[in-house]
Amino acid sequence: MKNYDVLVAGEINPDLILSGDVTPAFGQVEKWVEDATLTVGSSSVIFACGAARLGLKVAFIGHCGDDLFGQFMLTEMRRRRVDVSHVKVHSEERTGLSVILNRGEDRAILTYPGLIPALQAEDIPDALLARSRHLHIASYFLQTSLRPDLPDLFARAHAWGLTISLDPNYDPSEQWAGFDELLALTDLFLPNEREALSLTRAASVEAAATQLAEVTGVAAIKLGAAGAVAAQGDDLVRASSIPVRVVDTVGAGDSFDAGFIYGFLQGWPLVRSLRLAAICGALSTRQPGGVNAQPTLEEALSRI
Repeated sequence: MKNYDVLVAGEINPDLILSGDVTPAFGQVEKWVEDATLTVGSSSVIFACGAARLGLKVAFIGHCGDDLFGQFMLTEMRRRRVDVSHVKVHSEERTGLSVILNRGEDRAILTYPGLIPALQAEDIPDALLARSRHLHIASYFLQTSLRPDLPDLFARAHAWGLTISLDPNYDPSEQWAGFDELLALTDLFLPNEREALSLTRAASVEAAATQLAEVTGVAAIKLGAAGAVAAQGDDLVRASSIPVRVVDTVGAGDSFDAGFIYGFLQGWPLVRSLRLAAICGALSTRQPGGVNAQPTLEEALSRI
């Protein structure tokens, strides 16, 4: 019996977002900024909240500390109807934190890892996979303990009938090592433009999407305000975004993923799933933080 539409295995950390003129001035210089917001962080959690906001039943498995940041995250996830009963809470270790210096359409991120890299594949039992329809993995390069055993986890998930999506986020080393085996086990690959071009060395996003789709099932590449492009088999489609007043782009790619996976799980045509994804990503940028402006399904569909 499938209790969950999506199982998210990922990292847990809040974001402290500072907005305005956020370029630090060292030499003990104090600067005032326009705004400061403590909000839900982590690509995995922002995705989970976005998927639940669209109406999917979402479970999350990961690690956090029994501290202020961990309790904040668990409370916010519950409030957004994400099942956190499988999260492991540690009394002696600390939850990670990202400080985001936000300048509207650009940002810098400072991250204290804490328990961000703690999740391992062995933490995810077959009994939980058996209750889920789909497995989503984000922040591949941050989840260092999970990464080595992802091929085995993906094989286990497929054996239980799950489909699998992967959003890699950027590789700081730019080596992109180990992806050939993993992509062959992935049903949906969801990079942004920079990640896709870095991984494939292709001359265009269309060529990158086609190249990636030859290995994985579906490749959908995020292009920000320009929308997105996706490939599946011989199909290559593009979807436009929508105009919005951008306040904060944090988590827009994760909201995109939520929209795309919603359409995929409903059996929609590729182009319709891609259009919903682009709209969800755009609408999420209207408020500070990754989750505060995530749309409901009704709101997103009204913009299609």
